Amino acid sequence: MWSPWVLLPLIYSVFTAAGLWLVYHVAPTDIWYFDPPYIGNAAYTQPGSCIFGGVMNVSAFMGFIIAVLRYRQLKHRMDKPWLNISSLVVLSFACVGMLITGNVPFSVNFRIADIGSYITFGLGLLFCWMQTYITLKVNLMNEGRKVGFIRFLLSASITVCMILYFYLMFQDFHMNAARCQWVMVMLLLVFFGTFAIEFRHDHFYIEYRESCENPSKMSEMFSDVSKSNCVTFVNP
Repeated sequence: MWSPWVLLPLIYSVFTAAGLWLVYHVAPTDIWYFDPPYIGNAAYTQPGSCIFGGVMNVSAFMGFIIAVLRYRQLKHRMDKPWLNISSLVVLSFACVGMLITGNVPFSVNFRIADIGSYITFGLGLLFCWMQTYITLKVNLMNEGRKVGFIRFLLSASITVCMILYFYLMFQDFHMNAARCQWVMVMLLLVFFGTFAIEFRHDHFYIEYRESCENPSKMSEMFSDVSKSNCVTFVNP
């Protein structure tokens, strides 16, 4: 039976994509110089900026949860633990970039908002390539080659879009650069959606225990404490 966590990457991708397109549709078109605009331009005024901030906050939180679950899934399956830890750190900082972008409106300080988006895109792309390699290396449930090939194509496409995005933007071809940005973001969301393939194999849950055993010295020091709570994160 598939794990219910299979839904998390799918909900993440669909929710974020739907939220960004909602921002695009509610934004006033009279402030655009081209269509579609940069995502930041679509979120420049209210109510788009408010919706954009909410979507980024929720997406950053869900993205971090996916990063933690992926780390736990691979923790005992990799011979190079540093690679798994690095992947977790990279995506965590990418989520911080999303928070910066979502909570600093472009209309208030577009430079800081741009920094947040560059952190998100850059580290997000790095995470994609790291996970592509990890997928091929671990070969979870003998699906590594198929899933890895899909992720390789997505990572390569995202890389091409990012290169074109920056090149066209610096060449002042902003309409085409904006299109590359939208395609790049949608491909990133598709990449995250592929984690549903592997999450269906694992049942992650939180184990709650009313009391935790403490070392004897600690028991003596805190003998007055009769009960304590402990939350343990487990994936069998």
